Amino acid sequence: MEFSHLSGSMGTPQIISASRRTDIPAFYLPWFMGRVRAGYVRCPHPFTGRILEVSLRPEDVHSIVFWTKNGAPLLAQVDELEARGYRCVCHFTITGLPPSVEPRVPPWPQAVAAFVALARRLGPERVWWRFDPILLWGDQTAAVYRQRFATLAAALEGHTDRCYFSFAALYAKVRRRLAAAGVPAVDPPLAEKRALAGELAELAARRGMRLLACCGDSLVGGGIGKAHCIDAALLASLFPERALEALLRPTRSECGCSASRDIGMYDTCPHQCLYCYANQHGPGVLARHRQHDPAADMLVPAISSRPPQGSPPER
Repeated sequence: MEFSHLSGSMGTPQIISASRRTDIPAFYLPWFMGRVRAGYVRCPHPFTGRILEVSLRPEDVHSIVFWTKNGAPLLAQVDELEARGYRCVCHFTITGLPPSVEPRVPPWPQAVAAFVALARRLGPERVWWRFDPILLWGDQTAAVYRQRFATLAAALEGHTDRCYFSFAALYAKVRRRLAAAGVPAVDPPLAEKRALAGELAELAARRGMRLLACCGDSLVGGGIGKAHCIDAALLASLFPERALEALLRPTRSECGCSASRDIGMYDTCPHQCLYCYANQHGPGVLARHRQHDPAADMLVPAISSRPPQGSPPER
């Protein structure tokens, strides 16, 4: 495989994404902290297979954006990260969906407790709730989602100021996986999506949160903003002492994200949520997880680096 070194974005500190492709805080945090202490990480480009060496030296990192469904392990590492000069924010997904589709995700009361603890440590402006995705089928109706959202928003009130959401992207492989599990998911008409999203926006506003649509421009308006899940302007305002030059670099259609360097790998997340495009699922994912070496400079051997067939484009 081709190898190259990458220390920063155009000579300035860059945003590190950890990670859209797998849940590093839940399953790989000892490895991540080892890479922080070493000052670099190696990861494969998801399409070319080229191995990149990404600097994790504090002077090369503007901020770290964590993505997780279990932020409890992260809480124990925040003090060391900040003492070493790193600044971080966290996308924390809590949907309250049943184990039939989120088989290995902590129960929502446990997740809420971890969210609240992390927000108390970092501040509510740095821990962001993701109610993502909205997946409708059978008894998981719009009315059920409204009630679930209201319950979660009440539990998180005062601990975050934003909520990101999207409707599930029902790629063919995701539909097949859901159907095989007895989950005949439906893609509702746009009018129904707008109606539900509008109601969620009202519920969020009552709890001091703004609702943001991820890759859903047709839902923006009426109290719903466009999501910039990696938002250079916001990160610059949170950490103004650090220089940041990050251009808009969407990862797929209607994405509003700024440029970042994702250090995760596909097919490595043991949560195995049925709607997830980043995993093929099945025993292969767990086998790759077992290949993980916390002392290695790459998450798992690079042979498993490519995105699962049928995944959305990523840059």
